[in-house]
Amino acid sequence: MIQFNEQNEVVTEERPSAILVALDTDGKAGETERSLAELAGLAEAAGVRVIGEMTQNLERPNTATYLGTGKVEELAEYCRVTEANLVIFDNELSGMQLRNLEEKLDTKVIDRTILILDIFADRAISREGKLQVEFAQLRYRLPRLTGFGKSLSRLGGGIGTRGPGETKLETDRRHIEHRMDEIRSELAEVRENRRTQRARREKAGIPCAALVGYTNSGKSAIMNRFLADAEKEEKSVFEKNMLFATLDTSQRRIRLADGREFILIDTVGFVSKLPHSLVDAFKATLEEVKAADLLIHVVDASFSEHSFQMEVTRSVLSGIGAGETDTLVVYNKCDLLSEEERGALGFPEGEEAMMVSAKTGEGWDALVSAVSNRLFGDRIAARLVVPYTRGDIVSYLKERYVFRAMEYIETGTQIDADLAPEDFARLKSYVI
Repeated sequence: MIQFNEQNEVVTEERPSAILVALDTDGKAGETERSLAELAGLAEAAGVRVIGEMTQNLERPNTATYLGTGKVEELAEYCRVTEANLVIFDNELSGMQLRNLEEKLDTKVIDRTILILDIFADRAISREGKLQVEFAQLRYRLPRLTGFGKSLSRLGGGIGTRGPGETKLETDRRHIEHRMDEIRSELAEVRENRRTQRARREKAGIPCAALVGYTNSGKSAIMNRFLADAEKEEKSVFEKNMLFATLDTSQRRIRLADGREFILIDTVGFVSKLPHSLVDAFKATLEEVKAADLLIHVVDASFSEHSFQMEVTRSVLSGIGAGETDTLVVYNKCDLLSEEERGALGFPEGEEAMMVSAKTGEGWDALVSAVSNRLFGDRIAARLVVPYTRGDIVSYLKERYVFRAMEYIETGTQIDADLAPEDFARLKSYVI
């Protein structure tokens, strides 16, 4: 990031240099390697320069220092030689482990959870998003107050210190718990507002689809292509090829070419080892996923470990009670695949799946058709004659449907339209 000093001279802020550390406790080196690669991506998303990695095979983490004593000494020497000013551990550390490691390494230490929370704190834009992240940070920090003391007082900012308590450990347990109670109350209001909006949607009979999937799978790109089709580019959401490019949940009303409308929700992406504190904090947002009529599970088909990412997504969805929701699997970024790679894609058993490219538009018409069929497959073709005295019914139908035909006849307004079952039942007396 470029900054200017008082003399209007360009000052470049140096990126933190980090060493990544992981334990292999079950002999699965491949999984450890994959997790470290993802941690490197998270570090990059947080503006950190990764300069090295270290792993240790250990039956169980050391209670005091996570790593074995000899490995801690080796890591301290590694930090001195490389001049690293940050060490990021791939799993959660206790307050005692954080404190002991910082003392022995003489370097700032954070874990994967702190890193993810830091990214979320930096990316949150809406009031709701900021509250959710702050709550998750406080919940994580509460049992680790002792371990955070030196960290917060020594550097006074940077990775792992965004949000509450940036400059010093100014909050004791009572203060944190009080602030968490305040946030709970505010988020409860948000949740109630969401329920009200949801009830209004359901009453109007507008179906809802939610984009879910691993971070950086292309959910926002798919949302924006739907908006482009509906000629609503001005309402497009931010998209970028990076982990957690978007955080705040976005809702857009999409009108298809045949006039049918539905709500499309773009949700925060998932990641392996997603902090429990973050999932709990985002419950109000994730309720929207749980209440959706259709989940569009977006998968980055170009990523070699996409099967693992799919399992992580399914696990999170199951954890929030959305595991049984009707799901459409979408293999995105198929433009990056060779014919051989396309043929090797493993399509999930019992689920409809398709290949698309939000970038080039390949497979797009098939996706739109599939979404339409899932959301509107129960629509009933009907012809109604509405008396001229019931202009309110005609207005209601005009708001919700595109008519195949409309004609003014002697007995009223004759309308041909595909009605949702609830509207068909409600207006059955006008059906001919």
